[in-house]
Amino acid sequence: MSEKYYTVGKIVNTHGIRGEVRVMATTDFPAERFQPGGKLYIQPAGKLQALTIKTHRRHKNFNLLSFVELPDLTAVEPIKGQTVLVAGDDRQELAPDEGYYYRDIIGLKIVDQATNADLGTVKEILSPGANDVWVVARPGKKDWLLPYLKQVVLDVDLATQQATVDLPEGLIDDAD
Repeated sequence: MSEKYYTVGKIVNTHGIRGEVRVMATTDFPAERFQPGGKLYIQPAGKLQALTIKTHRRHKNFNLLSFVELPDLTAVEPIKGQTVLVAGDDRQELAPDEGYYYRDIIGLKIVDQATNADLGTVKEILSPGANDVWVVARPGKKDWLLPYLKQVVLDVDLATQQATVDLPEGLIDDAD
């Protein structure tokens, strides 16, 4: 069975001596995703390992998780740095007005509404604060940052793998 798995966070450190780990979440649904009893997966040494969530709580900007299979600090120490995955069947479905998953946006071609010019491809998404910022790669040129705002990103068409944008003056700076 070749089920797909999706990244929902990264274990950045341990927390305390009772086997908790600090997870930097990349999911929009941490409260639902990290429910006790839920299944998450990691891949130490490339081999998929299922973990059952024992506890979840928020602490500062992190989600603190403990797992049934890893009862103490000694057991969780080796999984620091691991990417946390969820099975495709367990992912949250988005309502039409809820936006897009990052995985749906990565790889989109960005097209200028006014000129129909191909401006590059989304290679990464940053979440610095009020809105996401798409990092757009351009062959032979430096990357540029596209703010994900309704007045800038006019349309996202996942079927054609393309996003149409209305670029404000000076958004792309090709000066060295």
